[in-house]
Amino acid sequence: MKFTSIEEYLSTLSEDVQKAMGEIIATIKEQVPNADGQISYNMPAFKVNGEYFIHFSAWKNHIGMYPIPAGNEAFQKQIEQYRSAKSSLNFPLDKPMPIKLIEKFIKFRIAENLKDARAKSVNGK
Repeated sequence: MKFTSIEEYLSTLSEDVQKAMGEIIATIKEQVPNADGQISYNMPAFKVNGEYFIHFSAWKNHIGMYPIPAGNEAFQKQIEQYRSAKSSLNFPLDKPMPIKLIEKFIKFRIAENLKDARAKSVNGK
């Protein structure tokens, strides 16, 4: 199925997964009020200033978030238990969403996007 909106995507999920995804979306909107939610790569994604900073998707046993921000050493230690692949974190559905950690994830991704945008403007790309 090809999704056209986040709402359509969420409507295909079980109630408990919708709740977990809703917590993530609320956290994103709280941290970045001007973020624009869309479907990208057939999963929910948010962008700000025209650049995507987070993608996330529901799987059978977890919610995946992409891409992992660089962050600092303390942040890297905090996310280690959730790291799955090179650029994704997996949050188990049988545990509460680690909202404080997701807030840090968002802050680091926004900082990376701002840094990338500055580099593009300096390089003229």
